[in-house]
Formats: sequence, C-alpha cells, structure tokens
Amino acid sequence: MSNDRMTVIPDFFGELDAGVFQNKLAAALNNVALGVLNNGGKGKVQVTFDLERLNNSIEEKRVEIKHKLSFTTPTPRGKSSEEDTTETPMYVNKGGKLTILQEDQGQLFSITGSPDGKLSAAK
Repeated sequence: MSNDRMTVIPDFFGELDAGVFQNKLAAALNNVALGVLNNGGKGKVQVTFDLERLNNSIEEKRVEIKHKLSFTTPTPRGKSSEEDTTETPMYVNKGGKLTILQEDQGQLFSITGSPDGKLSAAK
C-alpha cells in the first residue's frame, strides 16, 4: 500500500469532531500527567474508535467514526475518571484512506468555471 493511500494521522485527529477531539485528547494527557506527577500512582488515557458504514450505503463510501476518549487521573484520595464519546462521518477513499472530504471526485467544472467548458457571452 502506497503512502498516498494511507490515512494521515495528524489530519485525521484534526478532523475528528471539527478539531475538538484533538483538544480534548491534549487536555486529557495534560491532566493525567499532572495527576501522576503530583499524586503518584498510575494514570491512563484510552482512545477507542468504532467504525460503522453510514446510512448502510456502500455507494456513498462513508463511515461514521465514534471516537471515545476515556481517562483516569490519580488524585490525593484515590482517582477520578472521565469518558467522552463523539462521532464524525468520513469518506473512505482509495486504499481505505479516511478523510473528511472525498478525494478523487474528478473535475466537476472546466477551467472557465462552466460545467460544459464553454464560455458564455453576456447578452
């Protein structure tokens, strides 16, 4: 499988929940790291992806990705945990590459901006 058909992980994370998921993950990592440093013990950050075909349509070539972020942070008297699940629809392109916008749509308009490629004279 060539690299141009691989999902680009930084782009993928940036597209989940319109970038909000990436911020939640960063905040969870920060909070858990501080909890471990300040309180000892172990912390945990987990990311889970569940993929399901969108609208049961193979022609549409889209999947719904449910992304769950869960984390456990040590506290002075035990631990605290949180869980957050959101979803993002994505296109499945050549080789399975996941993107928010469909790739390889072909050229919809000509360089002139008209669907048939002809220039229209203003009357």
